[in-house]
Amino acid sequence: MDQHYEYIGMKKQEVNQPIAFPSQHQNPPGFEHLMNPRPIFDSPDYVGSGKLKGKVAIITGGDSGFGRAIAVAFAKEGANLTILYLNEHEDAEETKEYVEKLGASCQLLPGDLRDSSTSESAVAHTIKTYQQLDIVVNNAAVQPYTSDIMDVSDEQLDNTFRTNVYPLFYMTKAALPHLKYGSSIISTTSRVAYEVAPTYVYLASNDSAYVTGQILHVNGGLIRYS
Repeated sequence: MDQHYEYIGMKKQEVNQPIAFPSQHQNPPGFEHLMNPRPIFDSPDYVGSGKLKGKVAIITGGDSGFGRAIAVAFAKEGANLTILYLNEHEDAEETKEYVEKLGASCQLLPGDLRDSSTSESAVAHTIKTYQQLDIVVNNAAVQPYTSDIMDVSDEQLDNTFRTNVYPLFYMTKAALPHLKYGSSIISTTSRVAYEVAPTYVYLASNDSAYVTGQILHVNGGLIRYS
């Protein structure tokens, strides 16, 4: 066993620690254009190779965050886009301008996915504009922080499932009649559906059962089976 001297006291010491992210808070859904610093959503090293040339994609929550990054990647690969978002108009316009500079066509559709008619309208507008639909990305979601299940209100629980789960059914039902062989429906998920975090109690429930089949893990591309 290593020997060591006991501490005889404590002293104060100032340490200069760099601050990269100042404290900030927004009420959901939040606005990306107000964040400081602005999130990185594009990699200059990533050059598309036409993998999605001639394809049309609907991306829910495509105005910002993961959705914006998806929109940019799809645009680099040649896809034309319909971006469905709630009310973050400035963020959506920024995304539209960015992907159009990459050569993509992009239409913006605001709407509340908790209402099934929003999915129906989005698909109808997409077919009217592009005459086809090949990819649906269900990305829009909420993830409220709750430290204890006793703090979860009925309204919070209902809103989470109406936002995160029901629209997967609504959008799939609306899109399916227009999808051809080889088309894709992609549903993103929080990691708490398969790596439980105690502070997101009810999002880690068995009702995240839509997370089935293969999941591409963000760390290293590991494929997990749910």
